[in-house]
Formats: sequence, C-alpha cells, structure tokens
Amino acid sequence: MSGQTPQAIASLLVEAVNSTIRGKPDAVRLACTALLAGGHLLVNDVPGTGKTLLAKSLALAIGGTFGRVQCTPDLLPSDITGTSVYQPNNGEWSFRPGPVFANVVLLDELNRASPRTQSALLEPMEEHQVSFDSTTYSLPAPFFCIATQNPRGQVGTFALPESQLDRFALTISMGLPDREAERQILRGHGGNAVVGNIVSVTSLDALTWTIAQVASLHCADEVVEYILDLVAATRTSVGLTPGVSPRVAVSLLACSRAHAVVSGRTFVTPEDVQAVFRSACVHRCGGENHDLAAVWAELTEIQSRIQVPRH
Repeated sequence: MSGQTPQAIASLLVEAVNSTIRGKPDAVRLACTALLAGGHLLVNDVPGTGKTLLAKSLALAIGGTFGRVQCTPDLLPSDITGTSVYQPNNGEWSFRPGPVFANVVLLDELNRASPRTQSALLEPMEEHQVSFDSTTYSLPAPFFCIATQNPRGQVGTFALPESQLDRFALTISMGLPDREAERQILRGHGGNAVVGNIVSVTSLDALTWTIAQVASLHCADEVVEYILDLVAATRTSVGLTPGVSPRVAVSLLACSRAHAVVSGRTFVTPEDVQAVFRSACVHRCGGENHDLAAVWAELTEIQSRIQVPRH
C-alpha cells in the first residue's frame, strides 16, 4: 500500500491523535488498537475528559466522516439508523441515512437510550449494515463506534445488555489530565484548539487494508495457548461467573494483534495480550450488576498468576 507498512500507518495515527489528546498516551493507544482490530470502543468516564475530541481526532486522522448521536430516553431507532422521507416532486419515499452512516460514530451516553434504541445498534456494530423496509444498506468502511456511558445506577439510565456490551472490543477510561497536560491545553497546544490542525495521515482504503493485514498478523501457538489460559481462568473465578465467551477470546486475539502493530511489531507477544486483556474483558463478565473496579481487580489477579510463555 504505497510502500507503507501497517506499523507505519498505526504510528502516524497514534501520533496525530496524541497531538490533541494531551497526557493520555495509553488511552490513545488502546483506542487505535480497537480501531485496527476492527472492533468498537466503550468509554467509561465523566463529561469533559476528551471523549468527543478523541472521536473527532480519529475521524480527521483517517480522512473519514464523523457522526454523533446524543442519546436520550426519547431517542428512536430511526434517529440513529435513518428513516423514509417523502419526495413530493416524484411522489415516492426515499431512505435518508442516519448519523450511523459515518466512518467514526460517537454514541454519547449510550445507556440513556431505551433498550429498544440500543438494540437498533446491534446490526450496524456486528454486520456493518442497516436493514430498513426489506432493504439492506451497507455502512461506510471502515466503521468504528465510540460509545460513552454514565455511571451505573444514575437516574434515567438503562443498563446495557450483555449482547450490546459484547460488541465492544475494548473499554477505556480517559481520566483527568495531569497538571502539565492541562497546562498545554490551556496554552492552546492541545484539545479543541488544535483539532482543526489535524490532517489525514492515511486514506480510508489504506486503513481498510491495514485492518485486513492486522487480522493475519503472526501469532505463535504459545501465545494462543496463553490467551486460552487467561480466558479459561475467568470461567472458574467466583467473582467473574460465568466468565467470558468464546467471542471474547477471538476479540482478545484480534486486539493483541492490533496492539502489536501499534507497538511497531510484526508478531504478537505475551506483552500485547497483557496490554489488552483487562480492557477486553472488564465489561464482558461479572453479570448485570458487576462493579467495574472489582472486576478489574479480579482480572489483574488472574493476569498475575497465569504463567507467561517465554518468547
């Protein structure tokens, strides 16, 4: 692809997003990892920590389109996917695409949307298409969702079902910037002040090619067995019952491959698996009422006791 390697494209992408998201290199790396893995990203955080900026920065860096949905209890599925519009000039109805028809889509406060509206996102996120009036419309490629949610138990929120949570490859928390990063933002060297300066560092075709290359990155048998050991441990942990599904194991491998590319490697190491393991599993186990902090601690304990293969 014009002489560029997947590792070079990933490096340019991370650098571009880091120019606006100051002081959060780990969050940016994981966001780019989810994108290159062909998955989606769930962000648990308070307002004002850069979630919208992250989505806009990614869209600009890949030269793609950006869509945003502000979720509310009265939001309808058609407000996201699209609806039919009457054309008086010819007396026909035509489909008007919703904001989900973009390369990067921000679903802000997703758990404020009703369960009916949440379920309308299952097909787009899994199959990259929208079905309407017996017609299927393909979403643009690549397609990447970044969803945010409010803390559990807040008034006016609906818990995301497991089927919805399972569509997200990784969960991250942006967190508040440190003093130096915040100083840079105040001085106009980060944040919204510079997001308009981001230029496309790759093309959509090149990114689609990169995602395909990531999916076939070499992963040694020992690393695959390590992933299986970690997954199996979640299923025997009392605090994580019933553990993660086989879909999570597949997603964990995909994210490990993407993290290897983001790290500049042509093969997967156990360190790549460790870098994404907790973020890939924390939202997918523990039941409906799980405490994210407690689940994270349990996953940390599992990761510390499972033997790491030599490489």
